[in-house]
Amino acid sequence: MSISPLAKDIDATTTPLHSRAEQNLHYIRETMRSAGTFTSVPGKGGIAMGIVGGIAALVAPRMETPVGMLTVWIASAPIAALLGGAFMVAKARRMETALAGIVARRFFTGFAPPLVVAAVLTWLLLAQGASDIVPSMWLMLYGAAAISGGAFSVRLVAVMGICFVALGVVGALTPAAWANAWLSAGFGGLHIVFGSIIARYHGG
Repeated sequence: MSISPLAKDIDATTTPLHSRAEQNLHYIRETMRSAGTFTSVPGKGGIAMGIVGGIAALVAPRMETPVGMLTVWIASAPIAALLGGAFMVAKARRMETALAGIVARRFFTGFAPPLVVAAVLTWLLLAQGASDIVPSMWLMLYGAAAISGGAFSVRLVAVMGICFVALGVVGALTPAAWANAWLSAGFGGLHIVFGSIIARYHGG
């Protein structure tokens, strides 16, 4: 049975339209996904990091020198980072969020540079014997990292960053002997407070 010219014309016009509709839907989905927020920041991970910070705050004063006190905090950083990362992976799997997605890459791209700067400045300042500056610098640059990364995550991350920066500024204006208390308030207290809020209202 032959197909009429009219049927051929209809088929030729409807098939491309259907194909374009699928392409448009795919584009819309990708655009919405790329414009979303990185929701895999783990509240429970923040709590765990805060607990590590609390332990560091208890151990650090036992050191005999300011550099010894900072060494305790430096040693606690990778432990806290590993815990936070583990909770992040677990949350991402539970929420079926890709840690290699566009929004996740934007979050990490914003979060990482201030931490790299903090690591370099720590080495330079300790080499110059300017250890008194390090604690407030840590707080402010970690806060800057949270603010930058928080632009692509839940709003509380950026708010936490602002609080870290404020603590760093206050720490820079107070005696060096108070440094451990400010570090405890930031890396211990703020992590636990904001981690608890994120865990409750943003999926763990």
